[in-house]
Amino acid sequence: MKFDKVAIKKDDKVKVITGKDRGKIGKVLKVLRKKDRILVEKVNIIKRHTRPNAKNRQGGIMETEAPIPWSNVMLMCNKCMAATRVTHKALEDGKKIRTCAKCGEAIES
Repeated sequence: MKFDKVAIKKDDKVKVITGKDRGKIGKVLKVLRKKDRILVEKVNIIKRHTRPNAKNRQGGIMETEAPIPWSNVMLMCNKCMAATRVTHKALEDGKKIRTCAKCGEAIES
């Protein structure tokens, strides 16, 4: 199921709500819209065996983050410090802002 608009953006603070890393909080590093996945720092760590190359002279086992489905995370509100749904509110000048569904505070990236 592909969605054009996702309420989660880069540099947002999110909480993982399902999967092996449930309960972890991290910053969104990248949003992969075509695959409906996001990359969150220090979440879904995988080990990759690499050969020595120009970038990595020694090689060995590298630990990196792997993307997770964006439906497995919820946005964190800075004011109420809780994972929340996102609502959109229109301002007088025609712009839309994301707001916390629990406390109504605006969510900045």
